[in-house]
Amino acid sequence: MRKRGCRGCPIVIVLPAYFLFLLMTVFCGLSTAGASSFEEISREGETREPAIAGTWYPGSPEMLRKQVEGFLEKAPPADFDGTLVALIAPHAGYTFSGQVAAYAYKLLEKHRFDSVVIIGPSHHARFSGVAVYSRGGFRTPLGIVPLDHSLISALERKDPHIRHLAEAHAREHSIEIQLPFLQVVLPDFKLVPLVMGEQDFSTCRRLADALYDSIGGRSVLVVASSDLSHFHSSEVARKLDQTVMDRVAALDPQGLSTLLAGGKSEACGGGPMVTAMLLASRLGADRSRVLRYADSSDVTGIKNDPRGVVGYMAAAIWADSRSRTEARKDAAKSGVDSGLSPADKHRLRCIARESIEAGCRGAAAPVVRADSPGLRSTQGAFVTLKRNGELRGCIGRVISDAPLAETVSRMAAAAAFEDPRFQPVTKGELEDLTIEISVLTPPRRIQSTEEIQVGIHGIIMTRNGSAGLLLPQVPVEQGWDRRTFLEHACLKARLPKDAYRDAQTEIYVFSADVF
Repeated sequence: MRKRGCRGCPIVIVLPAYFLFLLMTVFCGLSTAGASSFEEISREGETREPAIAGTWYPGSPEMLRKQVEGFLEKAPPADFDGTLVALIAPHAGYTFSGQVAAYAYKLLEKHRFDSVVIIGPSHHARFSGVAVYSRGGFRTPLGIVPLDHSLISALERKDPHIRHLAEAHAREHSIEIQLPFLQVVLPDFKLVPLVMGEQDFSTCRRLADALYDSIGGRSVLVVASSDLSHFHSSEVARKLDQTVMDRVAALDPQGLSTLLAGGKSEACGGGPMVTAMLLASRLGADRSRVLRYADSSDVTGIKNDPRGVVGYMAAAIWADSRSRTEARKDAAKSGVDSGLSPADKHRLRCIARESIEAGCRGAAAPVVRADSPGLRSTQGAFVTLKRNGELRGCIGRVISDAPLAETVSRMAAAAAFEDPRFQPVTKGELEDLTIEISVLTPPRRIQSTEEIQVGIHGIIMTRNGSAGLLLPQVPVEQGWDRRTFLEHACLKARLPKDAYRDAQTEIYVFSADVF
């Protein structure tokens, strides 16, 4: 009888000649237990029509594209070593804040994302929680931006305070104003539009948690839409705005929220910024930089305007490539550090999901870019798939001579479509599919079972051509002691449960970074 939670996954093992086996398949003892096809986004009455085209930005497609491209051309590149996670961009009319926004969107010329989550404040509607628009797409003069219905559905299921409210989006400009930039620099993305009716820290944290739990391995960019202080003199505005920029640069969402709540800082989209920072940190981001600041007087030239000025900021938040020592802080739940940075781990989750999604579409496997030392390393890896808490597939390699990014891509597809215990994963299951990756250390033979540390070591048990494997997290999840762990490893190898005592049985151990 299959036991829930056990991970003796089907694997492909390629080992040195001193091993008695070169290839084996073992089976995990988990019991077996979606997103529908994308509907036409432009159905009448469902597409959110532009509210500010022709006023806040040009209504002509040609003029709009030309203006956005002009802003981008004037913005210098701001390269950094790492993975972009979030942007902060202003949301005033393009005449006032378009050039500042371009400093943020310039970064996307070298990055690609499948989906963009834009979080904005509500300027017109009053409501509790967070309003998502989930009925089609968003139209601008440059075309219709499709929604990521899968991610939106996951959010709505995760938290009832996130719900479809068309009226909250009807006149709201904080989402719409970002779209033409994205349409120019990031073709073929899908949108998740979120408007915050409340911006207290509790709401920000709740939204960040829901997003983190729902994103999974998706390749997602977060954009926080916010202007800064309003209607102060330029001198006062810059002092107030500097307090916000200091907290953003320090990646300090709690500090920013406290300043805003106490009236010591101003930002109409403070909640979106706090949420973006909370989420980015959970996604592995550890760096933040203010790319550009200006106020409206820099555009008008009126430094003593009695009406005051509005402040604008562009910022980027990313996960830096970190050393092995720094990455140790984020060691896996098994207690083993593979040396992978948070950015590497996030990218591997994206690679795994992209590989599975391509297979569900019947498309060729996506080209994998191993663009960091961690992703280029040659390590064994397993990919475990679960749906609603139940195993849906698990296959891996103990040793691999391919780049880790490529190994994860291949094992993800194998777990989804080649695990002989399950039917292939279907498109309708994708939104409920969770992905766990285990990056392995090379196995080594042990002479005594006393060397095995439960929660640290996985086991490969082999004798006379029979072999079985259990991952390090299995005994922890099952509550096994060392002896029970050994007995189950023997059973996985189809050996008597006390075969580990036999001198003819060889035992190898390895560790894993699980994320």
